[in-house]
This record gives sequence, structure tokens and C-alpha cells, in this order.
Amino acid sequence: MVLDCFRFRPTYMKKKPLPQNSPTTQLLLTSRLKTAVAHYPKSRNVFRQGDASESVMFIESGAVKITIVNAQGKEAVITLLAAGDFVGESCISNGSPVRLTTATAIAPTVLVVIQKSEMIRGLHEEKDIADQFIAYMLKRNSKTESDLVDQLFNSTEKRLARALLLLAQYGKEGRPETAIATISQETLAELVGTTRSRVNFFMNKFRKLGFIHYNGGLQIHSSLLNVVLHD
Repeated sequence: MVLDCFRFRPTYMKKKPLPQNSPTTQLLLTSRLKTAVAHYPKSRNVFRQGDASESVMFIESGAVKITIVNAQGKEAVITLLAAGDFVGESCISNGSPVRLTTATAIAPTVLVVIQKSEMIRGLHEEKDIADQFIAYMLKRNSKTESDLVDQLFNSTEKRLARALLLLAQYGKEGRPETAIATISQETLAELVGTTRSRVNFFMNKFRKLGFIHYNGGLQIHSSLLNVVLHD
């Protein structure tokens, strides 16, 4: 069921048809969960660090940047999420009453939104929802561990190539070459832990080698995997 609104609905949440229906979206919308569909323009905050943690969201389309600010006011990019990812799931996984990070749309983004209490009910009462969510959390945990290894042991070039492949969801069935929303080099630099000039250098190198190209967006070719696999 798709609802027009929630008690906490922001003004920019509207009921519109979804641009596509992924299997997870179909599961969420056809289950007994009460859901809403939220449309966010590029650069709009989905939530801010310190906000009340009241909902879990699933990205149907678009992309979201997750950042955190420390006590000294320095901001860091933690990860970039794309279609098929959950956002704000920490309110379930660690029970935090407030958002520990900020989520910002970096492209026009469509989210399926489920209130925290409703999601908890669904995890207890609907096996398909629980199976899907647990599988996602295990996959997300594995990716976090891989990200740490990547930061500790891989070169800047490999880290950037891996980040681009992950954003393009390389390896997903039916998506050998994928266009992703244009992401600033500053954001990529923060994500892989380097400078913008280094990102610019390697992006130009990848383009000259035919691993990526720009055509109304950033097109990632599967050949970029050679950079990650090369010793």
C-alpha cells in the first residue's frame, strides 16, 4: 500500500508513480507494510545528522551520499548508496534514536519510506521482508569490511576504480556497462581518501584507456575491473 503521507511527512514528499519497480520495491509495496514514496531533487537532504531517527528508506532510483561531521566541524564522506540500497537502517540495526550521519541526494532520487515501528513489525511478522533485510545487512557488513581493507592496502588508483565499479553496481545481472549520476571529483576524493587533483589525474587516465566515458553522465565499462585486479 502506498500512502499519501506520514505524520512526519516533509513538504517535498509526494505521491507519484515509481519510475521502475525493483523486486524489493514490489515486495515492500505489496506487503502489509505501510509505506510512502518520497521524491528528492539533487542536493536535497534526506535527513541530517542529529535528526530523530524515525524511518528506514529503500532507494528505488537515484543516489545518496552519506556524510558525517566531527566535533571540529570536519565533514567526511562515508559511502555512496545507489538503487537497491537501504538508507537510515541504523535506526533498526543499532537502535539509535537520532541520525548519526547526513544523507543527501546526489541525483534525483526516489525512496520507499517505512516508519521505524512499522519496519520492526514487518521484520517480526513478515518472513519475506525479514529475509530480504537480513540478506542486505549481511551484504552491507561484508562491503564495510572490504572498504576497510581497500583503504588500508590498495593504491589510490585501485580505490577509485573499485568505488566507480561499486557505484555502477558492476556484476549485477544485466548491467555489464552502467551509467551513473555525475558525481563531483571532490566527493570521489573524500570517498577514497585522496585529493581532487589525484582523482582528476586518474579519471583522465581511465577515460584515455577507454575504461570510462562521459555521455550525459558517467559511463563505467567492465574493463575498469582490470585496474582493481592488476598487481
